[in-house]
Amino acid sequence: MFDWILHIADWLVFEVLKMKKGEHLSEALNFFIYDTTKILILLFVVIFLMGIVNSYFPIDKVKNYLSRNKLYGLEYLMSSLFGVVTPFCSCSSVPLFIGFVKGGIPLGVTFAFLITSPLVNEVAIGLFIALFGLKTTIIYVISGVLLGTISGIILQKLNLEHFLTPWAKEVLVNAQQEEAVFKAEKTSFLNRLPIIWNEMLKILKGIIPYVLVGIAIGGLMHGYIPEGFFEKYMAKDNHFAVPLATITAVPMYMNASGVLPVVQVLVSKGIPLGTAIAFMMGVVGLSLPEAMLLKKVMTLKLIAIFFGVVTLCIIISGYVFNSIL
Repeated sequence: MFDWILHIADWLVFEVLKMKKGEHLSEALNFFIYDTTKILILLFVVIFLMGIVNSYFPIDKVKNYLSRNKLYGLEYLMSSLFGVVTPFCSCSSVPLFIGFVKGGIPLGVTFAFLITSPLVNEVAIGLFIALFGLKTTIIYVISGVLLGTISGIILQKLNLEHFLTPWAKEVLVNAQQEEAVFKAEKTSFLNRLPIIWNEMLKILKGIIPYVLVGIAIGGLMHGYIPEGFFEKYMAKDNHFAVPLATITAVPMYMNASGVLPVVQVLVSKGIPLGTAIAFMMGVVGLSLPEAMLLKKVMTLKLIAIFFGVVTLCIIISGYVFNSIL
């Protein structure tokens, strides 16, 4: 889908700038150009579409339905399953996360979506079947959905809403005001469009600096971390390999389709599959670029809690994988 962006990035770096392939700086710059362009396009499209959805969708009914106590955690599972059918990387999932927050969906439910969306999607499932077989794929999909569901429940129980940033709280207030306007007037789509457009530009203006800084950090990690660095510390005889793999993966940034071939190489070098998958989950589900994006919505304390809870759940998943595979 985004091959044309990759071709443009290759052309700019290797043809226009005459940089050599395989060099740290050229690979980092290529990564930065490609991912910045891709994510900005995704942000533009997703935020605009979410603006349309938020202006028409009966969010109160969804909120009330997802918030019913009698669901006994089903709302978190539903949100996690919704994450499965939205094929976004962690950074691209953030606009939808903002849309959930804006719509008043409980924070733990939005976290369940945010965690699962980058981990489990049709691209990851297809690659997993091709690389590791159907049995491993089924276990991975189930564990990814459970990871989002359980993490969402834990985060909701911590009552973290007061750790949202003032910007996010203002978005919530504005959303309620806009919803009241749309309810009071049976506004046509053409009349809603300027409000949706202005809201999209406002959100983009607030997010873009974090996107650029975050992707720059990811690009440096992508271009400068030496080959063989991870294999050295994730050997089978290291009992701390799973937490080490997970924690080491967090500063990196890559989507599932990009990291799965790396996971295959790690496994082929004798690294346990559970350890390699924990590494993948850390790379795909948690990253510094994602943290930079979330900083617009969450305080640093909330980001730390979110990353801590998810990291702990990924580590547990890694040990479980190693024990059953």
